[in-house]
Amino acid sequence: MSRDHRTSYLMYSELASWFHLLTSPEDYRDEADFYCRILEETARIPVNKVLEMGSGGGNNASHMKSRFTLTLADLSSDMLAVSQKLNPECEHIKGDMRNMRLGRTFDAVVVHDAISYMTTVDELEAAVRTAVVHCRRGGAVLLCPDYVRESFCESTGHGGHSEGDRGLRYLEWTLDPDPQDTCYVVHYAYMLKEGHEIFHRTDVHELGLFATNLWVSTIRRAGISDAKPVNYPRPDVYPTPVFVGSLDAT
Repeated sequence: MSRDHRTSYLMYSELASWFHLLTSPEDYRDEADFYCRILEETARIPVNKVLEMGSGGGNNASHMKSRFTLTLADLSSDMLAVSQKLNPECEHIKGDMRNMRLGRTFDAVVVHDAISYMTTVDELEAAVRTAVVHCRRGGAVLLCPDYVRESFCESTGHGGHSEGDRGLRYLEWTLDPDPQDTCYVVHYAYMLKEGHEIFHRTDVHELGLFATNLWVSTIRRAGISDAKPVNYPRPDVYPTPVFVGSLDAT
């Protein structure tokens, strides 16, 4: 890929300290509950220790940590620092999901939307291999892309939060400039308020876009023969499935 994701993007570097004003941990409660349930339903062993790769600001972890012992890994030191403030009881590790090797296994491995930063099939395969390497036999692997090829559509969004004398508002525009490749882009415009001062930043993120059958075949080849797409409880609101399966016994 053309950029070293999660380190060169402003959201995960210069603006990392603003992350929870961009997306609040409280907004992830229902989503995290869904992930916990699907891990426990899929795994063929008890789920106690969970690795989250690309854990970012720790929003999902802030809810999942009440049910599991979490190890949180991310490529961005700035984002790890944000997560450590929110989740001080969790282990934090700097690591790249494409090649990280911790030398130990977990009952489940989760990659939330950070998996979307895999922009080539080779990168996707590498991230899936990393998840499998760190999963115990019978444990569950859960991958949660923002889009699959079938669910993608151009869109715009906006949001943000305020706390004390700081506030952030953003506009995002999601586009697929070249439908023949495996990438799409999201353009962000940020307005950030500190005291009486407001400043502006822009950011362009490049993300991966793959068909559902490619996701399933990639995960199965890595050793998860029962890998399948699963819809969110509200597919009308969240049309992109997650992908889940349990690591084969042999």
